[in-house]
Amino acid sequence: MDDLHEKAGKVADFLKGLGSPHRLMVLCELAKGERSVTELMEATGLAQTSMSQHLTKLKKENIVSFRRDHRTLYYSISHEAAQDIMQVLYKHFCNEKEL
Repeated sequence: MDDLHEKAGKVADFLKGLGSPHRLMVLCELAKGERSVTELMEATGLAQTSMSQHLTKLKKENIVSFRRDHRTLYYSISHEAAQDIMQVLYKHFCNEKEL
């Protein structure tokens, strides 16, 4: 039973990482593939400080990872469950034709 409680806590933390309209906008963009911070800001309309906070939260929950190319950071979805979830959400909510 303790194992179940621990897993439930981890899942709840994971879902909190997804549970923000701004982070979901970022993840909708990342569902298309790797994006730079600048591309994410342009696509979502989020300011740099806000984008940084949301990406920090997503990194903390191991939902996204990044790579550096000189001064540019590129982000992608790295968590397998997040990739699966975002495929479904993209199909139903992120796709511009569906909005």
